[in-house]
Amino acid sequence: MTPLPFTRPSIDEDTIQSVAAVLRSGWLTGGPKVREFEAALSAYLGGRPVRSFNSGTAALEVALRLCGIGAGDEVITTPLSWVATANVILNVGAKPVFVDVDPATRNIDPERLQAAITPATRAIIPVDLAGLPVDRDQLYAIARSSGLRVIEDAAQSMGACWRGQRIGSFGDLICISFHANKNMTTGEGGCLVLADESQIPLAEKLRLQGVVRSPDGGMEVDVAGGKFNLTDIAAAIGLGQLRQLESFTARRRELARRYFERFDRTLGCGLPVANFTDSNWHMFQILLPLGRLRISRGEFLERMRAREIGVGVHYPAMHLFSLYRAMGYKQGDFPHAEKIGREIVTLPLFPAMQDADVDRVCVAAAEILREAQG
Repeated sequence: MTPLPFTRPSIDEDTIQSVAAVLRSGWLTGGPKVREFEAALSAYLGGRPVRSFNSGTAALEVALRLCGIGAGDEVITTPLSWVATANVILNVGAKPVFVDVDPATRNIDPERLQAAITPATRAIIPVDLAGLPVDRDQLYAIARSSGLRVIEDAAQSMGACWRGQRIGSFGDLICISFHANKNMTTGEGGCLVLADESQIPLAEKLRLQGVVRSPDGGMEVDVAGGKFNLTDIAAAIGLGQLRQLESFTARRRELARRYFERFDRTLGCGLPVANFTDSNWHMFQILLPLGRLRISRGEFLERMRAREIGVGVHYPAMHLFSLYRAMGYKQGDFPHAEKIGREIVTLPLFPAMQDADVDRVCVAAAEILREAQG
């Protein structure tokens, strides 16, 4: 049987030819294609200023630095995300403060967020897990009432919406990833949607070693930047992907609907929120009923992979990693995130999948889980 990965990018021939044209041009690093890509992203996001980076992680770190966040500051975020979300807070010298998630949405719980705010809190980094947007109305109301910045970790939510508005077209600072497993990709890459044009000069300096060049060939550096620039090769891929993003999102929603139609509810698995308006369905994730099973999650993963079906875990609760345990976090601090982190499994979902692929995944999962419950 043909192997089915849990995700795979869809790269069309036009995009391949555009990358070949960049290679032939001799201009491989950031140049005209990057500028074209940033303009296209800005147009897609309602005219907001956008700057590209070599990763979504870099965009998050630069966003924190644009807000002046550093030593002595606290930033609130979720423990249920890729660890980069909290690592960047440490990287600028600040302290990550975790808040448990809503067990239904698996996103940071706005009801618990207010209680975590202290005089040292400077910002909130919400995460749209699997492309399901955090409640922006509640989030920004809390931020405004406490004078906090919002740095949206929208790494997984390109193409998603909140009440009809595209994620990235409104709000404070929005960070998006274009990693190979995202809904649109540049291979590796990301972008930062800025609050206003006044932030562009500093964002550009932080992106490339703090360098500012003058027309006469002079150069000045007044801030320690990084090496975070995107290449023209990556931008060419991104332009091709952006043209197809709406069709990618529509197909992901169709596949997610089929999962809901075909997944056996009697198995006891927790299913995601069935949102087909706002979510971009970056991932389809189930929670295993481990209390009813004679196998571990690891054994379930092995049995699915033995059937050549790609599955993953996104994500363990990050406050239980040794890095964050050393800061005082421990088992039991965030029970909802911990339970989800123990039970979660990511099933295959990408635009090139066929309906029959969804059926194959559902049949395989059902067979394995029924046997494990018997």
